[in-house]
Amino acid sequence: MKIVAALTDPAQASRAQEQGADIVELRFDLMDGDPLSCVQTCKDVCSLPIIATLRSAQEGGQFFGDTGVWYEKIRPLIPLVDYVDIEQRFASCALQVKEAGKMIIASHHSGEMMPLHVLFVMERELRAYGDIVKIIVTPGNKEDIIELIAFTHAVKRPVCTGVMGAQFRFARAILPFFGSELVYCHVGTATAAGQYSVEEFVRLMELMKPIPGPSS
Repeated sequence: MKIVAALTDPAQASRAQEQGADIVELRFDLMDGDPLSCVQTCKDVCSLPIIATLRSAQEGGQFFGDTGVWYEKIRPLIPLVDYVDIEQRFASCALQVKEAGKMIIASHHSGEMMPLHVLFVMERELRAYGDIVKIIVTPGNKEDIIELIAFTHAVKRPVCTGVMGAQFRFARAILPFFGSELVYCHVGTATAAGQYSVEEFVRLMELMKPIPGPSS
């Protein structure tokens, strides 16, 4: 499991690294200023791998353009980052990212919970163009959390699962124990409701790690 620090300010990357993040995500749909300068600022203050994300409004972000505009904004950043987050609506751009030798996080963010069989279909569709599948849902009850855990445990790796919203934020801490390989946290300004800070999540993992010795 790796902790991703989702950032709206690239200067916070140094703080993210100090607090224990493994990767930084630059949310370009939430940032002001020149994107190339933002990447350089991030590289100047930390040595962590970088995810470039331009999240669409349809999936909870602030990017309102079509696929062509999305790619024109992402294209100059591809040589400078390690991962590119690509939603299914922008999957036609995946080949160019792969040809550049970059890892793809194939993502889908839903404002509702999907039935278990739909989750497996979505995983196969995202796996077709992505190196890491990221599926984030909005549970309506605890039964939905149980289904999400079952899916996470059963699905092929690598996968990242999570929840939107603050009501069931505890699932963000539980899912890594069942196979979710990335957990998105914040440093300073949260990029999504219910996110833990990097500091909080590091403490949580420390508290929940197994204790050596005989089981009782």
